[in-house]
Amino acid sequence: MSFDFEMKAALETFIVESRDLLRDMEDLLLSLEHSDDSVDAINAIFRAAHTIKGSSGLFGLDHVVRFTHVLESLLDKVRDGDIPISSQLVAVLLPCCDHLGLLIDRIAAGELGDAIDLAAAGAQLHLQLGQFLDQKPDGSTDHGRLAHHRHDEANPASRTEGEAVDAGNWYLSLRFGPDCLRNGMDPLSFIRYLSTLGDVVHLITLSNDLPEAEDMDPETCYLGFEVVLKSNATKEAIENVFEFVNEDSVIRIVPPNSKIDEYIEIINALPNDDELLGEILIKSGVLTKNELETCLQLQKQRKENLSPEDRASQLPIGEILVKEEMLQALVLTAALNKQQQVKDSKARERQSIRVDAERLDKLIDLVGELVIAGAGANLRASKTADIALLESTSEVMRLVEEVRDSALQLRMVPIGTTFSRFQRVVRDVSMELGKDIVLEISGGDTEVDKSVVEKIGDPLMHLVRNSMDHGIESSAIRLARGKPAQGILRLNAYHESGSIIIEVSDDGGGLNKDKILAKAVERGLVAPNTNLSDREIYALIFEPGFSTADQVSNLSGRGVGMDVVKRNVNALRGTIDIDSEMGVGATMRIRLPLTLAIIDGFLVGVGTSSFVVPLDHVIECLELPKDNQDLDYMDLRGEVLPFIRLRHLFDIEGDVPRRQNIVVVGYGNTKAGLVVDRLMGEFQTVIKPLGRLFNHVKGLGGSTILGSGEVALILSIPAMTQLYTAQEQRKHLTSSMSVIGNSKQVQEV
Repeated sequence: MSFDFEMKAALETFIVESRDLLRDMEDLLLSLEHSDDSVDAINAIFRAAHTIKGSSGLFGLDHVVRFTHVLESLLDKVRDGDIPISSQLVAVLLPCCDHLGLLIDRIAAGELGDAIDLAAAGAQLHLQLGQFLDQKPDGSTDHGRLAHHRHDEANPASRTEGEAVDAGNWYLSLRFGPDCLRNGMDPLSFIRYLSTLGDVVHLITLSNDLPEAEDMDPETCYLGFEVVLKSNATKEAIENVFEFVNEDSVIRIVPPNSKIDEYIEIINALPNDDELLGEILIKSGVLTKNELETCLQLQKQRKENLSPEDRASQLPIGEILVKEEMLQALVLTAALNKQQQVKDSKARERQSIRVDAERLDKLIDLVGELVIAGAGANLRASKTADIALLESTSEVMRLVEEVRDSALQLRMVPIGTTFSRFQRVVRDVSMELGKDIVLEISGGDTEVDKSVVEKIGDPLMHLVRNSMDHGIESSAIRLARGKPAQGILRLNAYHESGSIIIEVSDDGGGLNKDKILAKAVERGLVAPNTNLSDREIYALIFEPGFSTADQVSNLSGRGVGMDVVKRNVNALRGTIDIDSEMGVGATMRIRLPLTLAIIDGFLVGVGTSSFVVPLDHVIECLELPKDNQDLDYMDLRGEVLPFIRLRHLFDIEGDVPRRQNIVVVGYGNTKAGLVVDRLMGEFQTVIKPLGRLFNHVKGLGGSTILGSGEVALILSIPAMTQLYTAQEQRKHLTSSMSVIGNSKQVQEV
C-alpha cells in the first residue's frame, strides 16, 4: 500500500492523534478502578476506540479495524451495563490499549500490514475479550455464543454497533465536498471502510459539476458515488463512517425497505441520468421495475407547475409535498447547526494548533542567535557613546527579550502528562510486589520546558519504583504499625524561584540513616566518627553501587539506579535532595531549571575569564571585606556565609586585584558566596553545550557567546556547591585518615 504526499500527511496526523487517544484511554481505564461515577469515562473510552477504528478504515488499515472492532463491541456492552466494571476487566483492557499502541508504532515505522507476531498477540487478546463478551449473568460461559464470536472476529461486518437490523440493501448517495482531497481524505477509503460493514453490491462513480479539462483543479474533488450496501449494520454505524467529511459533503443514506418517497428525494436532488440511477436501483433489489416507474412518474408530475387544488386532489403527491416541507425544515435546522459547528470548529482551531517539534526547536535556535547578535550590537553601540543609537539598540534588546520569552513559552507544557503515565506503573508494580499502593498527583498543571519533560521520565521512574519497593511496606506490616493498609505514593510539582520542583513522596518506613552511614563507613565513603547532617547522610544513597538492601529483587537492590538518577538530574542542571523521617515516609525532591535554552544571567569576571551566574540564583552582591581576604567565610548579618573562590576552584592564574567582590547565591536552603574580581551586570544568556571534551568538568552548566564574540562559562550553582562540599569532605576524610594512621604508629612504638 502506498500513499501520495497528502495522504502521508494525513496518516502522520492520524498517528499523532491515535497516540493521544491511547494515552487518554489508559488514563481513563486506570481511573475506573477508583471512581464511583464511571459513565463519562466509559463513554470517552468508547469514543476513543471508535475514532481509532474509523480513522484506520479510512487508510485501509484493516488489521487495526479488525482488532478494534471486538474491543469496541465489548466497550459498547459495558456502556449498556451488560458487562460490569471490575479489576479483571481493566486488567484485560489495558493490554488491549498497549497492543493498539504497538500497531500504531508499526504504522509509524512504515509497516502498514498486519505483522505475524502482533497478529498472534491480537488473537490472544481477542480470546480474553471474548470471555467477557460471552459471559452469562451467573458467571458461566456460553460456548455456542463464544464460537459465534470467533466467526465475528474474522468477519467484523457480522456485528455492528447498537441494535442490528435484518440484512438488506442500503442505498447511499455520496457527494464529497470540493476540499475533501485538500483535507487529506481519500474518497475511495470510505468505500473500502464500508466493505467492513457488509458487501458493496453495486457502485457507480459520478462527477460533481466536472469543468473543462483546462479549468480543472487537481486538488479539487469532483467525485460522487451511488452505492448499494448489503449489511445488517445500524444506520448510526453507517453514518459514523462519514463523520470526518460530514461538514462539507452531502451524504444521503436510505435504509432497506424504506418508502418510495425517500428514494424520490434522492432522485430529485441528483442532476445525473435518472435511467442510469434507476438501473442500479433495480439490479440491487432496492426497487422493483414498477416501483421505479412510479418514482419517475411522480418526479415528472412534481416538475409540472400544478395548482394547489390539483396538488391537493392527488393524495400521493400531496403527502410527498407535506413531507418535503417537513424535510426542508429539518434541512434548514441541520444547516444552521452545521454552520454553528463550523464556527465552533474554527474557533477551536484558532485556540490551538499542532506544531512540529523540529520547527519549534529551529525557532528557539534562531531566537538564541538573535539574542547573541543583539547583545553584540548593543555592546558596539555602548562604545560609540551615541545616545540615539543606544536608545535604538536598547529598544531592540527589549523587543528581543519579549520575543525570547514568547518563544520559550511555546515550549512550555504541563508536567501532568508525564505524571499520569505513572498511574499504570504504580498499578503494575504494586501487583508485582503484592502491595496495595495508590498514586496521588498534584501540581499537574505546572508548566516546564518540553525538553526537560522528555528527559525527566527515566529519573522519575527509578524514584517511583524505589519508593514502592523499599519505601512503602506491605499491608500486613503497615497494619501492625498502625497505618492504613493502603500505601500512598505522591507526585507533586510547583514553581519556586525560577525553578520547577518535582517531589516523589511516600508514607512508608522512611530511610534508616544509621544503616546508611554504617554502610558508607564500611565502604570507605565516610570516615568514622564524621559529623554529617541528615541530608548529607541521605545523599550517600546516590553514590555509585551504594545499596542497603538485604535482598536483591527484580526492581532494585543491586546498587544501580539512584546514581543514574543523580547523574541525569545533574545533566539537566538540577539537584536532588531527600527529606525523611523513620516510620513516617520520605520525599525525594528534584529541583530543575524551567528551560534548557535561554536564561537571564549575571556576568562576572575572574582574571581574564568570564563566567555567567544564572540570575535566578543571585541574591545580592557586595564587596569582600578586607579582614576576610584570607578566610573562607564571613559574617553576613549574623549568618555564616561560606566562600567559593572561583580563582582557586578553576585554577585561574593572574594577580589578585586589591578589591574583590562577593556574589551571594542560593538554591533551596543552601547559600554561598562566590568570590570574583569584577561584576559586569545582567546578560541574556543562550546556553550552548560544552561537548564531550568537557564532560568531566564539574560545576559548569554550559557555555555562551558574549556580544564581543568571546566565550563565557555558565556556572551551575547547585553542582558547584555540591562539588565544593565534596572537596571539603575529602579534605576532612584525608585529614582524619592521617590522624588515625599517626595514632597507630604511636601505639606500635
